[in-house]
Amino acid sequence: MGIEWVELNAKEEECEPENLKKIKERLEGFGLSIALVSVNSLQKNDIIDLNLTEKNGKPVSRDTEIARFNQFVRNVSTIGVKVVSVAWQRSGHRAGQFTRGGVSAYADMAEIEKMPNDYPREYSEEEIWENFEYFLKEITPTCVECGVRIALHPNDPPVPSLCGVGSLIWNMDGYRKAIAMDPAGVVGVKLCVGCWLEGGKQFGDILSDIKELQEQNRIVSVHFRNVSSTIPYFEETLSEDGYANMYEIMKQFIVTGYDGPISVDHAFKGYPSVGGMIGAFAYPTGHMKGMMQAIEISLGKRDH
Repeated sequence: MGIEWVELNAKEEECEPENLKKIKERLEGFGLSIALVSVNSLQKNDIIDLNLTEKNGKPVSRDTEIARFNQFVRNVSTIGVKVVSVAWQRSGHRAGQFTRGGVSAYADMAEIEKMPNDYPREYSEEEIWENFEYFLKEITPTCVECGVRIALHPNDPPVPSLCGVGSLIWNMDGYRKAIAMDPAGVVGVKLCVGCWLEGGKQFGDILSDIKELQEQNRIVSVHFRNVSSTIPYFEETLSEDGYANMYEIMKQFIVTGYDGPISVDHAFKGYPSVGGMIGAFAYPTGHMKGMMQAIEISLGKRDH
């Protein structure tokens, strides 16, 4: 399929230097390189995000968790990977729906707003930003030393607060604020097209936002996904089935010179008769690559 890069979603214990070296060598045997590494327990860590001092009846410390994150950054840098993922959100609260008869993800804010808070109290957006600023201050020296950036994912769904917890990045102004806190250039944007489209105008103007972020060299990863509509209700769709013009969005990435990793992000649950989940990812990936090739030919960036 001409795939060259992978986003590696690893377990924390797999991220010791020797383990990462073996994974890298195995992937290289298939002609693949690692674009970035994610560890779920570190990229979505409520002890850090909410500055918890107790969890499950036991004392906890965000400084201890940040030290784990810093060690993860050091480990990843030993194999030459320059980007790690961060998703500053608690819960996506999503379930199954259908697209072309396949199970897909959806969000219905009428349902989500009835769900309880997972924590004993509410957390304001201001608190969330204070905690992010603290985290950024504590990881910046390690990231600069190791030459590693974070790929910051927007909140999904992009709403100001979800189940009692304020959101960090629910619009473009959130990214502008995070970037303003970061003269060292550690904060990179994992530009999830789907989240932009879920929020619509409330999130921003995706074409001008791509241009702005690319001019600042902040886009480090792209998730290329369409949706049926904006919040309060949307379903994830195949790229040609949603409401957005994905051709124009792809063209903007190419015109502005983005040359980092791009993937289809999610896929609907696949059918066993056509390769299951592998087939479900293969189809939209091929569609995305065909679109990319057509745009490059039209712009004179390739001849076939």
